Amino acid sequence: MTSKVICIVLGGGQGSRLYPLTATRSKPAVPIAGKYRLVDIPISNCLHSGVERIYVLTQFNSASLNKHIKNTYHFSTFSEAFVDILAAEQTPSSGAWFQGTADAVRQSLHHLAVHEFDYVLILSGDQLYQMDFADMIDQHINAKADISIATIPVHVNDVPGFGILQTDEHNTVTAFVEKPKTDFDKLVSDVSPEMEAQGRIYLASMGIYIFNRKLLFDLLQGNEHTDFGKEIIPQSIDKHKVLSYQYEGYWTDIGTIPSFFDANLGLTDDIPQFNLFDKNYIFTRARMLPPSKISGTHMDKTIVADGCIVNASHVIRSVVGIRTRIGFDTTIENCYIMGSDNYQTLEQIEECQQNNQPIMGIGDRCQIKNAIIDKNTHIGNDVSINCGDPLPNGDYPTHTVQDGIVVVKKRAVIPNGTII
Repeated sequence: MTSKVICIVLGGGQGSRLYPLTATRSKPAVPIAGKYRLVDIPISNCLHSGVERIYVLTQFNSASLNKHIKNTYHFSTFSEAFVDILAAEQTPSSGAWFQGTADAVRQSLHHLAVHEFDYVLILSGDQLYQMDFADMIDQHINAKADISIATIPVHVNDVPGFGILQTDEHNTVTAFVEKPKTDFDKLVSDVSPEMEAQGRIYLASMGIYIFNRKLLFDLLQGNEHTDFGKEIIPQSIDKHKVLSYQYEGYWTDIGTIPSFFDANLGLTDDIPQFNLFDKNYIFTRARMLPPSKISGTHMDKTIVADGCIVNASHVIRSVVGIRTRIGFDTTIENCYIMGSDNYQTLEQIEECQQNNQPIMGIGDRCQIKNAIIDKNTHIGNDVSINCGDPLPNGDYPTHTVQDGIVVVKKRAVIPNGTII
C-alpha cells in the first residue's frame, strides 16, 4: 500500500533552542553521529518502508539542507522515486513565509496535486527514531481511518512537554490536549503491559501523521489554521475518525542542545537505544574518503567516522566526525566532534604553523570535556575546554555554554593556550 502514499518532511523553523548549531543551518541539516544529517533519519525510515516519493519543506537557513539533499538522494531514471526540496516561495495566492506546520503543507498542496496518491505521510525533520511506516499505513487503511497519529507512551513527568492523546479500546482518539499542566489522570490510555510497568501510561503525539488525501485538502483549503498539533488535530477528533498508532521503540525529539548531546553520546553505548548497525541503515551522502588512521590512542566507547587522523592519547565516550584531526597527547572525553568539510593541504598547514595559527582540527596537548565541536573549527595547542569548575550559561564570540555543555561554534578559531 505504500505505493499510494506520498510523504512530506517538515524542514522546521528557526530552531533557536539548538543555537549555535542552527546559526547557519536549519535543524534537519545539523550533523548527527559523525557522518549523517538529521533529515537522513526520516528519509531513511521512508525508503526502508517503501515510501519513495518524498518532499522536504524548507524555509530557514535552508542552503546547507538543500545542498545535502541534492548531493545525496539519486534514483534510477526509470523510477518514480524522488526526494525533492520545496522551499517557501511567493505565489499569486500567498506572499508570506510558512506560518506553521499546517500552513507549510497548505502552501505546498499545488505541488502534491499533480501526483497520484491516496494518503499523505507527514513527518518532522528533526527526530531520531527507527520506524516501519508500512505498519502504520496498513493499520490506517484497514481501520478506514481519516487521520492517524503516531504516539509513544510517556511517563507522567514528561506529559507537560507533549501533546497528549486519549484513546478508547479501538485506538480511536477521543481527546487531545496540547502540553497539559494539570488533570493528568483524565488522560490515561491503554498501553502494553511492558509500558504500564514502566509507568508510561500517557500517549504523546510524535508529530507523525497520516491523512487521507481528500480530507487533508479539505481541512487546509477551507480555513487559515497554521498548526497541526494545536488546531487541525484537536478540531478533527469529533468530526473524523482519528486513530492512534502506538510505537514503543526509541524516539527522541532533537530540540535542545542537551537532548542533541545526549542522543549523540548515547550512540556510543554497548547496546545503544538507536542502533546504527541495524539492517535498516541510514542513507546519507556518499563521500569518497580514506579510512581513518589512529596512532597511539586509547579509545573507549567511541565512534570514529571516515577520513580521520587521530594521534590523541585518550578518546573516551565520544563521537568523532568525518575528516577530524586530533593532535598528540590530547584527551577527549564526552564530546561530539563534528569534523570538517575539507582537508587543509600540507602547504596550508605549514603556513599556519609558521604564523603560529591553529590548523584545522584539534591541536596537541588539549583537554576537552563535555563539549560539542562544530565543523571546520581551528583549536590550537594546549587548549583546555570545560575541564574546571562548572561554567555559567552564556554566548561568546567563539562558543556557547548551555547546561554544562560547551558548544564551539562553526569555523571558530581558538588560539593556543586558551582556557574555556
